[in-house]
Amino acid sequence: MSSSRGVAFFCQLFKQVLLLLVIGSLVACSTKPHVVESSTGQAPWSATAEVFVVGHGWHTGLVVPAAALQWQLPQLWQRFPQASHLEVGWGDAGFYQAEEVTSGLTMQAIFWPSRSVVHVVAVPSQVQRYFPASQVERLCLDARAMAALLQFMVNSFASDADGKLIPLKKGIYGNSQFYQGQGDYYLFNTCNKWTAKGLKSAGFAISPWWKLRADSVMDYLVKENRSCTTALP
Repeated sequence: MSSSRGVAFFCQLFKQVLLLLVIGSLVACSTKPHVVESSTGQAPWSATAEVFVVGHGWHTGLVVPAAALQWQLPQLWQRFPQASHLEVGWGDAGFYQAEEVTSGLTMQAIFWPSRSVVHVVAVPSQVQRYFPASQVERLCLDARAMAALLQFMVNSFASDADGKLIPLKKGIYGNSQFYQGQGDYYLFNTCNKWTAKGLKSAGFAISPWWKLRADSVMDYLVKENRSCTTALP
């Protein structure tokens, strides 16, 4: 083997080993919050509940009736006492809270595991009108599916030693707030995978592993076509 070929061989070997180390380190990271396989929790409703999935281009969020989530997280009632609905999103702490998004922050969020945050926004009853520039898909869940989705969302928040939510800085639009989240954000555990895990918890036949981009989540919902077909209470 010539010296040049030998150098090329070892360089290629080094790249492969480095890639395996990176993948190994990412796989070892926390994938919380996990999908809720089933829920026996009680809920303050008896019939169909209306929820929304909002696609903001690069990011997706879940919108649920405020009272439903506040019933389990009273601190959200104190913070958003007049809210009709709450949009909840999960993401990278540095990227999500940044006043200016840079390429460095983007690369760090994708390839370097970091702590997560939860973004909560007060939304009026006319959800579609509140997000005129975003894709909004309206869904209806029965009580069991809604309970599982809410449990997944509750599990997305970190808490202190007293079991209370940990508020951070003000949110990025509207009446909103960041909270410390559960789990690590990285290439294989993104904001859109979080939304997919929420839908999986609610009984949708979606594979969160492959839902890393916003359009992959929204395209699934359009093809699934499980919009509300019955009257809401």
